[in-house]
Amino acid sequence: MSIDLQQVINSRIAVSLSSFLGRVIPPRIGYPIFDLIANWVASRRDSKVVQAVRVNQWMVHGANLKKEALDKAVWETFRNNGRNLYDLYHYIENPEATQRMISLSPVARRLVERPEFGDRGLVIIGLHLSNFDLVLQSICRQGFKIMVLTIPDPQGGRRVEYEMRRRTGMNLVPASLSALRQAVKHLERGGMVLTGMDRPVPNPKYCPRFFGRAAPLPVHSIYLASKARVPVVIMAAIQQADGMYHILGCEPVEMEDDPENGTEPLRNAENVLKQIEDFIRLAPQQWNMFLPVWPDMLEKVSG
Repeated sequence: MSIDLQQVINSRIAVSLSSFLGRVIPPRIGYPIFDLIANWVASRRDSKVVQAVRVNQWMVHGANLKKEALDKAVWETFRNNGRNLYDLYHYIENPEATQRMISLSPVARRLVERPEFGDRGLVIIGLHLSNFDLVLQSICRQGFKIMVLTIPDPQGGRRVEYEMRRRTGMNLVPASLSALRQAVKHLERGGMVLTGMDRPVPNPKYCPRFFGRAAPLPVHSIYLASKARVPVVIMAAIQQADGMYHILGCEPVEMEDDPENGTEPLRNAENVLKQIEDFIRLAPQQWNMFLPVWPDMLEKVSG
């Protein structure tokens, strides 16, 4: 029976071991070790997680990468993710060191310094780019007040990550129908709600176009913004050549309202996804998405 590599990576043992190594090993040893692990994972070409990264990288590069270039993009993605994990576990308990690794763009600074409740609520979409987890935990430690919708009932390694985030003071709310109603009320009071949009979901109601092709992506962020009549803002972290994690943001995207033909959820989702595409194109190999966003295209990149 073949081993499900993604299940192993997300297991409690694997996440706990990564956390332990990240905490106790200095960078001069830690980076090479995490590079070795990333190389080993990337070499498992037939595994579901590697196939997922292959199709995702192929699509975000315009669906025209040659085999050698795609292999390199996949390897760089796993290497970047490994180093992100090392930095997360090594620095997260050292707030001063973490802050020195983070640079806020003017738009991101306005968001972070915004009061918990403003004149108008905001739906913030966090991307799986670079070390957004480290960045979010750091700014929450500094007093950033935001409701964070998370996956329901996290298990295994996801539970370990959930508990680590909760210790930073994050207001974590597992996603459910009642949580969505709670989020709408929070937004109507002028609060901020953070959720994701670039992680695929099973059996979605809508499949908006993303990088030119329909993708099974969640649109609950669009529902929240439309229901509460607030805009959507995107936040992302990208590691630049200076080694720092730069927090970027976009200007608010207002929701369009056209109840007569019922197409506004899909149109609003695609308007937001266009902004997300721009962020991912800045550093495609830092997009840490290990599920296939375009499962119908897997055969194109297999082998």
